[in-house]
Amino acid sequence: MSAPIRLALLAVVAIVGLAIARLAVEFRANELESATPFAPTPQQIERGEYLARAGNCAGCHTARGAAAYAGGRGIETPFGTVYASNLTPDPDTGIGRWTPAHFWRALHEGRSRDGHLLYPAFPYPNYTLVTREDSDAIYAYLRTLPAVATANRPHALRFPYDSQWSLAAWRVLFFDRGTYAAEANQSAEWNRGAYLVRGLGHCSACHGERNIFGATDEPLALSGGVIPMADWYAPSLASPNEAGVATWEVNDVVALLRTGSTPHASTTGPMAEVVYRSLQHLSEPDLQAIAIYLKSLPQAPVRRQTSVVNMDSAVFKRGAEVYEKYCADCHGKDGKGTPGSWPALAGNRAVTMDSVANPIRLVLSGGYPPATAGNPRPYGMPPFAQTLNDADVAAVLTYVRASWGNTAPEVRSFEVTKHRHGRTN
Repeated sequence: MSAPIRLALLAVVAIVGLAIARLAVEFRANELESATPFAPTPQQIERGEYLARAGNCAGCHTARGAAAYAGGRGIETPFGTVYASNLTPDPDTGIGRWTPAHFWRALHEGRSRDGHLLYPAFPYPNYTLVTREDSDAIYAYLRTLPAVATANRPHALRFPYDSQWSLAAWRVLFFDRGTYAAEANQSAEWNRGAYLVRGLGHCSACHGERNIFGATDEPLALSGGVIPMADWYAPSLASPNEAGVATWEVNDVVALLRTGSTPHASTTGPMAEVVYRSLQHLSEPDLQAIAIYLKSLPQAPVRRQTSVVNMDSAVFKRGAEVYEKYCADCHGKDGKGTPGSWPALAGNRAVTMDSVANPIRLVLSGGYPPATAGNPRPYGMPPFAQTLNDADVAAVLTYVRASWGNTAPEVRSFEVTKHRHGRTN
C-alpha cells in the first residue's frame, strides 16, 4: 500500500474515531459529576500511597527540584515532548475538581476531566487494567497531598501529532479498554503478579517493542525494546540471552527487584530509577508475585552466539590494553569481578546481548545501581567519555564480549559514535 493511500485511510479512521469519541464524551458527561462527597478511609489512603509507589507515578509527575506530583516534567518522544500534568488537589491546575469517576476514566479510558484524549506517554494502555477499587485508592491518596498551583505546560508536539484527531486515530488502531481478568488456571499469586506487571507497573511501556506510531505491537509482551529518546535498551524478559529469569530462584528475582543488585545481575539506567522510586518499597508478597509471573513467561530458545572477533586483530589487542589500564582493577583480569562490589563481565548477559546500546552507554556515561535499603552504598562505574575515544570504547567492548568464554560479535566504532551523539532513535 502506497504512503498517500495509507495516510488517507488513517485520516478517515481518525475522523470516524473522533466523532464517536465526542459522542461518547457528551453522552457520559453528566454521570461523572457527583454531588456525593468523597469520604475515603485512612486505610484507603494508605493503600493509595502504596499503589502510587507501585506505579511509580511520582517518577513522571514530579519535575526535578519541584513539589512532588505537581507535574511539569517533560517526557521526550519521537513526536515531540509531552509534559506530565499536576496531580495535586489544586482546584485550578490540579485534580481538585476531579471526582473519583474522572480519575478512573483517565486510567481506564485515557481521557481527562473535560473529556479530551490523553497522550499515551501516560501509559493508559496498561492502566486500563487497573481495578476501580485501586483507582479510587490512588485518587484518595492524591487528594491528601498539599495543593500546588502549577499550571500544566502545553505539549510541544509536531504536526500532525499535536491534534486530537490524530490521537483519536491512534486509539482506534492501538488502544482497547479493559480490566484485568484473572486466569482461572493460574494461582492467586501468579494473577497478582500479572496484574502488577501488565497494569500498574506498566512494564511493557519500556520492555515492549514499539512500532513507527509509538505503540507497542503487543501491549502485554515483554520482548525488549529501545526506550524512545533515552538511548537505553530495555532487555527482553522473555529471553534467556537477555533478561529472562525463568531459571532463577524466586528469592533471587525478589532480591534484584528490591535491592537492584544480585550476584546474577544489577540494574542501571532507567531500571535503577524504577527500583529506587518504586520496587524497593513493595511488599514481600507483591515482589514474590511479580517474580513468579516473570519466571512463568514463555522463553525464546537459547541462541548460541558465535564470536567473529579475530583474537589476533589490532582491535582486540587494543581492547585488551584499554581493559588492563582502566577496567581490570575493578572487574578483574579474569573478568570475574568482585562479589558484592563490581559485577563479573565473564558470562554477563548485559554485555553480550545483541544490542550494544547499554554497554556503550555505561562506558561513556558511567552508572550506578540504585541506593536501596538492601544496598545503601552501591559501587558504580565512572564515565569514560572524556578519557576514551570511540575506537577505544569499541575496542574494549569487543575485547570484553569475546573474552573469558563470552562469544558476542565485535562492536564497531560508528556504533559508539551514534550513542555518543545521541543519534540512536
